[in-house]
Amino acid sequence: MTQLPIALTCGEPGGVGLELAEKSWKALKDEMVFFLIGDPDHLPGAVPHEIIQSPHEAAAVMPRALPVLAHPFFGAGTPGVLDPANAQSVVDVIAQAVDFAMQGDVAAICTAPIHKKALQDGADFAWPGHTEYLAYLADVDQVVMMLASDVLRVVPATIHIAIQDVPAALTAKLLRDTIRITHQGLQTQFGIAAPRLAVAGLNPHAGEGGAMGREEIDLISPLLEELRDEGLTLLGPMSADTMFHAAARTQYDAAICMYHDQALIPIKTLDFDRGVNVTLGLPFIRTSPDHGTALDIAGKDLANPSSMIHALRMAQNMADSQPPRATDAL
Repeated sequence: MTQLPIALTCGEPGGVGLELAEKSWKALKDEMVFFLIGDPDHLPGAVPHEIIQSPHEAAAVMPRALPVLAHPFFGAGTPGVLDPANAQSVVDVIAQAVDFAMQGDVAAICTAPIHKKALQDGADFAWPGHTEYLAYLADVDQVVMMLASDVLRVVPATIHIAIQDVPAALTAKLLRDTIRITHQGLQTQFGIAAPRLAVAGLNPHAGEGGAMGREEIDLISPLLEELRDEGLTLLGPMSADTMFHAAARTQYDAAICMYHDQALIPIKTLDFDRGVNVTLGLPFIRTSPDHGTALDIAGKDLANPSSMIHALRMAQNMADSQPPRATDAL
């Protein structure tokens, strides 16, 4: 079987992505195969790199140098500086990686962080973020954001909205789709045949029988019963303050949370440097380090590569959990 590589997009050239790409190659060069899509002139140059013409050349290059599929950029890649001339190329690199994934030329995509404001200013980027653009390219209506590490996987049903807007946004359709996509993703991308999902309540103590809110009674509990009838294994609604300690975590494979901080506080507390952003619901595997462009430390050799390394490893592990594709045997 031919090992397909992971495509790593360069992200914002002024951020830490390229530095982390080099550090990740140094850590993983004897373990797996990935290649960077970006401008080789933007690389810090702390490790050797070698230009490749196609993803299939990456495996031969990986042991001796960082494989780079060169993509033209029109601005300088100055650490800590946003150059609007680079914005369109950042967007185009993502699209190229998706093309590779859809054509079966790569096992997965790992994306370095982008700077959304820079893309909006320099390329009229019309999407709220990375994930929505990937869904657009893949022609997918809804995707789910999972934050995952070796100790916990969490999925926020609502993400970047104010707390006061969460109850109205938390519809039966949204929660139903989030749970179903998570269940399917755990099966197809993580190799878990019968996923166990823990579902948090919205209110303190999961509403305490209606004393602290009725969302659990009126929305969450009936929906969980409906999905249990479909064969899903679901715990909850659970009180969020008691579902993340060590013993509780052994009872489920992923936690469905009602809002951003309910999901992200526990995983960042338990495993801050190794959290990985996984997008479920796409027709390909996508992971990303769970941090931003870190413009303030770019170019200073201070960026911690742990999340990028774990994002690449998780992408490889997820690819290994999938059944072989016809193209893999060629």
